[in-house]
Amino acid sequence: MWNKLICGTRTGKEHASSTTTPTIGRSHFQRDYDRLIFSSAFRRMQNKTQVFPLPGAVFVHNRLTHSLEVASVGRTLGSLIADELVSCHPDQAESIREIPHIVAAACLAHDMGNPPFGHAGETIISGYFRDNHSDLQGQLTKGQWNDLVFFDGNANALRLLTAKMNGRRDGGFGLSYSTLASIIKYPYESSLTNKNKFGFFQAEKELAHNIATTLGLKEISSDPLKFERYPLTFLVEAADDICYLLMDLEDAHKLGILSSDEVFNLLYPLAYDPNNEGELTENLNIVTDPNERIAYLRAVAISRLIQQCAAAYIAHIGEIETGNFHTPLIKLLPQSFLDAADRIVDISVKKIYNHHSVVEIEIAGYRILSTLCNEFTEAMLHPERNLSKKLITRIPVQYNTQCKEPYERLMTVVDFISGMTDVYALELYRNITGISIPGIVK
Repeated sequence: MWNKLICGTRTGKEHASSTTTPTIGRSHFQRDYDRLIFSSAFRRMQNKTQVFPLPGAVFVHNRLTHSLEVASVGRTLGSLIADELVSCHPDQAESIREIPHIVAAACLAHDMGNPPFGHAGETIISGYFRDNHSDLQGQLTKGQWNDLVFFDGNANALRLLTAKMNGRRDGGFGLSYSTLASIIKYPYESSLTNKNKFGFFQAEKELAHNIATTLGLKEISSDPLKFERYPLTFLVEAADDICYLLMDLEDAHKLGILSSDEVFNLLYPLAYDPNNEGELTENLNIVTDPNERIAYLRAVAISRLIQQCAAAYIAHIGEIETGNFHTPLIKLLPQSFLDAADRIVDISVKKIYNHHSVVEIEIAGYRILSTLCNEFTEAMLHPERNLSKKLITRIPVQYNTQCKEPYERLMTVVDFISGMTDVYALELYRNITGISIPGIVK
């Protein structure tokens, strides 16, 4: 089965060879990783907020550094799983050995569809359409309407990576089906239920179906489309969960939001191993610098979480391979890990995510993105207006500003705004509102 799941078929080149043999020293999936890391869309993530405002005297995580760290964790998870699977399926070893590359590439890509200003950006975009354009529901299908009012960065990542842009080749980034399937965290369409998480927009529904069919994923429903998760998606999700759990603590410590003792006490239970207590104690006695002590505990905690998630995956491998498994790996950790994780989440919500610096960037993001959504949506819906004509010239040529259908016009706005960096969104907001026009307002 892994020979089918590990598939080199690429978007835009579906009829080309789909073997896993290397091309110029690289397999299909190593090429996926390279295409992503050298792309402008990936570089733009260095100026997209993760949690804390950017930039500052202290360099906290942004979307790019977060994605690189998730890719590192994902690659290790993939290597552990591949080693186990090869012993179970030696006849499929060539395909299975590609798992670390696929997971690492998917981890790089998993956040590329997220808009500016952190997770608040998703809420702002969806809230704008829900609160201002209920009049459009009659012109859209339920799924198309849900694409907008439940806008989701996960679905937008698939769109960003695969959509045909003006003047560019078919297939978007031309990534492999296996890498793309690994980022579809929620393998169902937006019209399934009124929920704010789904795996693909209506525009990418046919592609999602092709990916699922090609990889042999079990279809649960055809209309609305829903299929079982791709097995490697669990590893991408686990890598993301591990990094989310720990990295915000380190940033909060560097920014002085949490004390060294607070962070130490939160990380220590995850790093503590009763079977190897001596080494941990010895290293902590050697390392006296507060920042380095936190970094060391974080590294050990990541290592132990990776091992536990890999063990959970292997323990449920039969269910995963047959599409009968639905639980995030991080939820299957031993109780001591779950208790420690709950304490971290509780403190993060109380002291980090509601810290004034985080709340302020969310408020600023609301003002900026709501205005941009309104101005460009009105322009795309009423292109005959004089102001609309001028605003549309600000949309880059790769986006389809000549589309006729309301859904396509609205998705063009979403494509444009979700692809912005924080700084570009602020600059454009200032310019089109007259707050800062070069040569006029200083």
